[in-house]
Amino acid sequence: MIRTLLLSVLAGALICGIPALDPDASRVVGGENATPNSWPWQVSLQSKSLGIWSHICGGSLVAKNWVVTAAHCISSSKTYRVVLGRHRLSTEESGSVTIQVSKSVVHEKWNSNQLSNGNDIALLKLASSVTLSSKIQTASLPPAGTILPNNYPCYVTGWGRLQTNGASPDILQQGKLLVVDFATCSSPSWWGTSVKNNMVCAGGDGVTSSCNGDSGGPLNCQSSSGQWQVHGIVSFGSSLGCNYPRKPSVFTRVSNYIDWINKVRTTGPDKNNHF
Repeated sequence: MIRTLLLSVLAGALICGIPALDPDASRVVGGENATPNSWPWQVSLQSKSLGIWSHICGGSLVAKNWVVTAAHCISSSKTYRVVLGRHRLSTEESGSVTIQVSKSVVHEKWNSNQLSNGNDIALLKLASSVTLSSKIQTASLPPAGTILPNNYPCYVTGWGRLQTNGASPDILQQGKLLVVDFATCSSPSWWGTSVKNNMVCAGGDGVTSSCNGDSGGPLNCQSSSGQWQVHGIVSFGSSLGCNYPRKPSVFTRVSNYIDWINKVRTTGPDKNNHF
């Protein structure tokens, strides 16, 4: 029974890097066009197939040469690059840059066959450091252990699908999502045991959500001081549909991995968890 549930969740997860998905079909469900460069840490993670680069996932720039994304976006068989400072994916915009990924580091406890265990996080080392500008900035991360209260307003951003199996926009989208606390999200009529304390739930109103192509991208939440912080990494959603009621978007909770992020950036990965 448990295995059946996990397989169902896995089948409906926002896995953006598998061949069965169309990498050109992507947008936030129920969202709106973002103001150009209003989320300057947002990146497009792209992979190469048959000589063509395509958007597969989102990500956040956390240092001049490091990007955080979802572990499920990464495969040892693929070549990656990131595009930064971009609003329209199809346009070579002034101030945007494209940089190759030199190394991918997935969390050592990530298991693609046990999605509901969490740890869906990876760091990408860029081949060269990016020059920061008004269009490209590093993300601020929350203090370790931070837990947002129920109904806290945040924004998911990305080039994810407009609707389940839907078409794509060229412009970066944003969608307002309210945090669903763990007690509610883990209740039987919501996500039940599929969510853990190392995750953040947001949405579930049946209108706005993340979707395929948003994976790895940020859940942006404003602190009391006015600073925007990346509190989540898009991880998975329901096989019933991206914006299904009481099945909010599920994010890796960044505040649970601050020490891991800092360790990888300063000392490098363990020998068995990088590509």
